[in-house]
Amino acid sequence: MRGAPVRPGRDHGFTLVELLVALAVMSMLAMLSWRSIDAMQRTQALTQARADELLRLQAALGQWAADLDALVDTKELSPLAFDGRVLRLTRRDAAESALRSDGIRVVAWARLQSRGAVGTQWMRWQSGPIKRRDELADAWDRAAAWIDSPAEIDPRDTQVTLAAIDQWQLFYHRGETWGNPQSSVGNENTGITLGGDDEIPNGVRLVLTLSAGRGLSGKVSSDWVRPSLLAGR
Repeated sequence: MRGAPVRPGRDHGFTLVELLVALAVMSMLAMLSWRSIDAMQRTQALTQARADELLRLQAALGQWAADLDALVDTKELSPLAFDGRVLRLTRRDAAESALRSDGIRVVAWARLQSRGAVGTQWMRWQSGPIKRRDELADAWDRAAAWIDSPAEIDPRDTQVTLAAIDQWQLFYHRGETWGNPQSSVGNENTGITLGGDDEIPNGVRLVLTLSAGRGLSGKVSSDWVRPSLLAGR
């Protein structure tokens, strides 16, 4: 008896349509994966930029407090003077090495247009170490002139850009209240000068309006308290 005829088996390969569908699905998955990776990279970059700005701002506020803590009355000039545009002060020279300096420095803070920067910046200026009366008067004048020509500072002096701000304000605490607010915008012709150690306010409140469109924005407030108050004087 002859057996039944054997039919050739069908090859189980992929049709062209199936290949095209598979390629389309793989392309969509690759595109979605790329977008996810790109979004993660953008988020990471934004987070890092915000963290860097926060660290710079914290360092700037730390320097601000250190300058006020080191205020010294030279009996020649006011230890603290603010004219609505620039804050000038005389401070003890900070130790930068094992060889401590017994001199002082003039320091200035202001809101300026920095070269190469967009918008206005919170900036700090510092003179070189001072040990003579004529050097003190000259540095004090240079600090006042700095705000009008920040790109042309004396080789003896240094300046640093700290944060992008739209505005800054100072308030002084005397007695039991904050008063004498001075703004860098709209009050350039008004000011207050404090002379002598006894006239240094009990506290100084700094309010910065950070520029919008950056990692950090909005208002930041920092209060400084005169160290002698903490010592019970």
